Amino acid sequence: MEDRKMNMHRRNFVRALSLGTAHLLFSNTLYAGQSRYASSNPLQKVKLGKSGLETTLLGIGTGVHAGNRTAFLTRQDKNKSLDLLYHTYHKGIRFFDCADSYGTHGIVAEAMKKMDREQITLSSKIWVRGGGIPEPERPDADIVVDRFRKELNTDYIDLVQIHCMVEENWTETQKKQMDILENLKAKGIIKAHGVSVHSLEAMEDAANSPWVDVIHVRINPYGIAMDKPEPEQVVKVINKLHSAGKGVIGMKLVGNGKLRDQSDKIDHALRFVLGLETVDMMIIGFEENKQIDNYLARTTNALKELRG
Repeated sequence: MEDRKMNMHRRNFVRALSLGTAHLLFSNTLYAGQSRYASSNPLQKVKLGKSGLETTLLGIGTGVHAGNRTAFLTRQDKNKSLDLLYHTYHKGIRFFDCADSYGTHGIVAEAMKKMDREQITLSSKIWVRGGGIPEPERPDADIVVDRFRKELNTDYIDLVQIHCMVEENWTETQKKQMDILENLKAKGIIKAHGVSVHSLEAMEDAANSPWVDVIHVRINPYGIAMDKPEPEQVVKVINKLHSAGKGVIGMKLVGNGKLRDQSDKIDHALRFVLGLETVDMMIIGFEENKQIDNYLARTTNALKELRG
């Protein structure tokens, strides 16, 4: 009987995700009877929980095929990468997501010379695990953030996160770095701190931690490149994060690029994530200018459908 109930729930969930109404299955009443979105504009400003950060609903991730301080943007011709970042900015996207392991600080810094820094929400992440970056040493967060500011040519960074946490008790093992980042926030060197998680257990730990201002979560309706293959499990924790006032940034919306050529599934994924109304913003790893234009149009349509 229990298996039958689970199968029925699963069928309801799959149907709801295609309609962008999956949030109704999780008793999320935060925005019952209305859309949280002010308009169907994918560039509208949204608040990242209680962090104090406000930025565009759609952002760009610079970590496409990234690791060991290389990424798509650092491997292709520099002028093409700069043109992509300029196009992103001129189209109105204001969230730029970086990380030490991506190696994109330099190219983003060069692009920002032609941008208004005060309009941009700049995010980066420190790597504390083995591998991931060339050096074996893992200096404390204040030393790393100071290097980030030099590489990005900025006095402050809007958001700094601890990257790729998988342990269920990471808030204990990373307490020293968390305290350092809290001190940097108090000094105005960073505006908010948080974590990027790669396991459901790490996400649960983040939901229970008052330290986390903003979190990156992997979410799509197909369970691809996610912390659990069952999206409904992840959604429940996302709702918990949102209810706790955390800023929630959705990533891996197209399954780490696996769905990039499947138009219907991309549209379903956008409706699904936006329909949850507990993911504050989404980042996409763009590789071409036309992708930016395409996702802006798709997001507009998804928002129109959700708003009725």
